[in-house]
Amino acid sequence: MDPILIQDVLKTLPHRFPFVMVDRVLSIEDGAVHAIKNVTINEPFFPGHFPQEPVMPGVLITEALAQASMFCLHGQLEPGTVGYLAGIEGARFKRKVVPGDQLHLHAKLEFLRRGLGKTTCRAEVDGVVVAEATILFAVGKG
Repeated sequence: MDPILIQDVLKTLPHRFPFVMVDRVLSIEDGAVHAIKNVTINEPFFPGHFPQEPVMPGVLITEALAQASMFCLHGQLEPGTVGYLAGIEGARFKRKVVPGDQLHLHAKLEFLRRGLGKTTCRAEVDGVVVAEATILFAVGKG
């Protein structure tokens, strides 16, 4: 497949600046997604987290994984459908994510039944796992 560029990412996700955490989707295959988030010093959270040592907050890495998870359902959802975060299991943060990093977001759909879904996710920088989590979500009309 061709990568899904930001224009089409914005057609899938309801999020807008400053909360879009997926810049591009590189691949979708058998319910598995590989997306990227380019982390720059211009992110609105860096001035406060932390001024002397900018670090991407773990909750925003988790949000990026949740947004990438929605692409596991690419082409299966009606327009206007939104994924709502329903739970996070086993979140672990293994390394800092800093400006200049390219966050590779991997999500694998475990199941989707009656509007409830689950994905296993990991985030990597330079091939090293920086975070892992299981994301639970509910899909509905936005």
